Amino acid sequence: MYEFLQETVANNMTSSVRSIAPEMTVGDLYRLFAKEDYDGYPVLRDDVVVGFVTKLDALKVFTFTTDHILPHYDDRMGTTVDEIMTCDVIAVEPDTNLQRVLQLMVAHRLKSLPVVDKYRHLLGIIAREDVMRALARCTKRQAPPLVPCETVRCLRLA
Repeated sequence: MYEFLQETVANNMTSSVRSIAPEMTVGDLYRLFAKEDYDGYPVLRDDVVVGFVTKLDALKVFTFTTDHILPHYDDRMGTTVDEIMTCDVIAVEPDTNLQRVLQLMVAHRLKSLPVVDKYRHLLGIIAREDVMRALARCTKRQAPPLVPCETVRCLRLA
């Protein structure tokens, strides 16, 4: 477990990340979600992370409101990403410890975090699965060796 405390984002993140523009429509976003198995995308403007949009954000445009009992489907599909994205993005840098990433994910109920440099340029993404793999890898190395079955004598109770 102590080995996990030394793990950083740089060694566990996914570097090839799909990002989207704030001008993308919800309709295009839905098609992208249907085509790719991602739960969210970083939103970039001029190569800088300006937001993050998830499937839940895309679904929210169809919720009932007090002034619109029944949302108009076509109108809502034309909504742009910059209208629904989260602007206060929680991001991490490559040298961030995975323990800190785990704390942020739990505290804010996040599935993934963008990895950025000091200028907020996107470098990658770190997801729950990446943290889980690192944790499994670190704990596996420290587990005591198993004794092969052939070397253990079975006692029979009479």
